[in-house]
Amino acid sequence: MIKLIIQAVRQTILWSVVAGIMYPVVMTIFAQTAFPKQANGSLVEQDGKLIGSALLAQQFQGSNYFWPRPSACSYGTGGTGITASSGSNLGPTSGALHTNVANNIAAFISGNNLPTNTVVPADMIFASASGLDPHISPEAARLQVSRVAVSRGLSEDKVKELTERFVEPPQWGFLGQARVNVLLLNVALDRLQAESKRAAAGAPSKG
Repeated sequence: MIKLIIQAVRQTILWSVVAGIMYPVVMTIFAQTAFPKQANGSLVEQDGKLIGSALLAQQFQGSNYFWPRPSACSYGTGGTGITASSGSNLGPTSGALHTNVANNIAAFISGNNLPTNTVVPADMIFASASGLDPHISPEAARLQVSRVAVSRGLSEDKVKELTERFVEPPQWGFLGQARVNVLLLNVALDRLQAESKRAAAGAPSKG
């Protein structure tokens, strides 16, 4: 009996060290060496200031930015400083869901000055399961190009070209669908407008 207890204690100590200390240390060192950006949360900076993560959606308001998909959790803000993740949990027979869908369609069409019969992409109608999805479909981004260009006084062709550069193909070519990261696109949009203003003022653009 004592022998079995000693063996059990030894096994507990051994695997606590292996799984609780050695494995996390090795994986942390590997991640920080091979994938430092991803290991630290894929953080995004603008002008030296941390503005978010490429993995988490945030709300962009106004006509001069591309809009993310709707969020049932207010993009995780919640006023508590803690990022919350949740969907609406409304079923297909829910009257509230039908109301939300109708409002989202109307807001997207009206906000982008689109024809009333425009087919709005599903990702701009329904919130994601997490409420923090950072991507929208290429179609949803393209429908916003004209509004953003007019609001910023930029060429629509330039904004369209920028948008197409941020279309990410399915992962490894076959997983998921093509998508656009809204935060990264909006950061590049700010950069494009700054460069356009410098060019108009005759100042050299930053390389």
